[in-house]
Amino acid sequence: MKDARAFWNNSAARYAKSPIRNESAYRKKLAITQEYLRPDSSVLEFGCGTGSTAILHAPHVRDMVAIDISDRMLEIAARKARDAGVENISFQRGTLEEVDLAKASFDAVLGLNILHLLEDLDATLARVHGLLKPGGVFVSSTVLIGDINFLLRLVIPPMQMLGFAPYVNRFGKQALIDKLVSAGFSIEREWQPGKATVFIVARKGE
Repeated sequence: MKDARAFWNNSAARYAKSPIRNESAYRKKLAITQEYLRPDSSVLEFGCGTGSTAILHAPHVRDMVAIDISDRMLEIAARKARDAGVENISFQRGTLEEVDLAKASFDAVLGLNILHLLEDLDATLARVHGLLKPGGVFVSSTVLIGDINFLLRLVIPPMQMLGFAPYVNRFGKQALIDKLVSAGFSIEREWQPGKATVFIVARKGE
């Protein structure tokens, strides 16, 4: 955890300046997500990074909690929220396990570009399921390391050894879907803007 926090702290300024790789896909994900948000919704985003997505969703909900392990990411996120005049986001440092969150307290949980960075995905999905109200939705968008080109996968370990890449979980799409179902979710929406990524809306049972 300490290594991961250091990596993302060191990457925060560069990450904040990096452009969105696929603007049209990003806008479609925002639009789909907002179909599930209501003015009285309470929303959690974990792995919120510099807060850009949380800030865009905040006007559509009652309140948001946005968490990340990186202090520097959160400093940037809080500044961006102030600049945007957004006041209903509570930024907190930590992981899902570290931050004190009440069970069954969220209408939606967002985990965007984070699942492939987690070592214990099963534990995370169980935690998300517990935090959602009955009928709540988990919205995720993730890189499918197991489905990318084999040669690209070979590049990851040396990049990690040099400190240029974080830990990555190597699941593919079907493995992710199986884990979501095993955690108690039903898959409501699934969209792939490319073979190496998937956007999923999964619902907790009533």
